[in-house]
Amino acid sequence: LAHLRGAAMKLGQLLSMDSGELLSPELAAILARLRAQASPMPHKQLVQMMRSHWGDDWLEHLSHFELRPFAAASIGQVHIASSESGEKLAVKVQYPGIAKGIASDVDNLAYLLKVSGLLPKDVDLQPLIEEAKQQLINEADYELEAQYLSRYRACLGGDNNYLVPDVVEGLSSKQVLVMSFVEGQEIETLVNAEQAIRNKAVEQLLGLFLRELFTFKLVQTDPNFANYQYQIDNQRLVLLDFGATRELPQHISDGYLHLLSAAINNDRAGVALAAKRIGYFDQGLAQEYIDNVVDIFMLACEPLRHQGEYDFASSDLPKRIKALGLEMSTDSDYWHAPPVDALFVHRKLAGLFLIAAKLKAKVDVNQLYQQHV
Repeated sequence: LAHLRGAAMKLGQLLSMDSGELLSPELAAILARLRAQASPMPHKQLVQMMRSHWGDDWLEHLSHFELRPFAAASIGQVHIASSESGEKLAVKVQYPGIAKGIASDVDNLAYLLKVSGLLPKDVDLQPLIEEAKQQLINEADYELEAQYLSRYRACLGGDNNYLVPDVVEGLSSKQVLVMSFVEGQEIETLVNAEQAIRNKAVEQLLGLFLRELFTFKLVQTDPNFANYQYQIDNQRLVLLDFGATRELPQHISDGYLHLLSAAINNDRAGVALAAKRIGYFDQGLAQEYIDNVVDIFMLACEPLRHQGEYDFASSDLPKRIKALGLEMSTDSDYWHAPPVDALFVHRKLAGLFLIAAKLKAKVDVNQLYQQHV
């Protein structure tokens, strides 16, 4: 998976976040290396990339550049460098040809899903497949990522709970992204920190998600552990990698606001109406299918309804949601492809739950929701 990079490696990254439902701890630990330890490009290829973007005298733009990357992920690798004035920089360099292989990568993964028998034959996956391709193409556009990064900094408006790198405009391009280097430790290492620090980090993650969904309408949809770091001394969350950022339409944001509020109040009819606004229900769907989807939403909102601290580590919520979903999947008449925007929202939310469980956090999610919404 590391050698294949691209979409195949992203699949491995998602699997590595498993909380024990699919993988043994040993296999999850092996797959965890995919988050930032892909096979780097050879030095000769790296130098060719830098020359093609900055010219033959590319090193003159910097006072220092480390040829060995400190992180290598699915689309590019990151190097430490220093500007002429001595500022420490992070230089993200894209693998050559990675964007060209995205379409075939996604088609191959979709084919594997189809032949596996995991999905009913009647479901039209093509719109989702095309959207997955476009999302990965966007992630391979570093100019677009730089725009999202700058917008995100503006949205946070100097909030001291979060730290986002600065883009170095003059040196960045479609395949090279230069940012200020931000110090922090991997968020997974907080598992050994005090309970209060772990709780605070997860509160910051969940609070940020609520602002993304309802205020910014701009969501960084990739919950890969490697996209977050933490500064324990000032209890600040470091946000990295904005390639998977997605703008949400107003009706999606409003729909989730109504859905979560209805779920907190145990209003099943309100949840069904909100899900319809989001795009979950077409005309002519069986009432039994609608009821089953509402069951899953009500179950997923359990942390929101819980009074007091919700113990993510001891919760078997993912297992119960999976069981309910598999029960639904036995009847292909019930299947209906969900709206694409919702898939990306749920991808982020599921990832945040896994991070919270990994850190064994205890958070009053209901109170957090009331504060932010």
